Amino acid sequence: QVQLVESGGGLVQSGGSLSLSCTASGGTFSDLAMAWFRQPPGKKREFVAAINWNGAMTYYADAVKVRFTISRDNAENTLYLRMTNLRPDDTAIYYCAATSYGPSLEDRYDDWGRGTQVTVSS
Repeated sequence: QVQLVESGGGLVQSGGSLSLSCTASGGTFSDLAMAWFRQPPGKKREFVAAINWNGAMTYYADAVKVRFTISRDNAENTLYLRMTNLRPDDTAIYYCAATSYGPSLEDRYDDWGRGTQVTVSS
């Protein structure tokens, strides 16, 4: 239905910064609430951040608040996650998600990207 493709993952040193992007196609991007989730190795998928359809409302997990910033550019059908002051426990596969039912801190999203790996070295 909606195809999501993440990019920008990679290896970064502790304390460094990295920006992720998620490009959507096959749907009306401005109708969608968007979110980032992550899955650390050996752990369950967890919520990172969410944003409503026009970017007026954002939500963050406590673990990433202040350090991460979620944003979107509806003209470019793109979701972003700016990550700063990265720590080794931020290491995970980061997933982009979309829903037409408003933002949620639960994994109740309709479409998911395949993920991009972020590795933070100590």
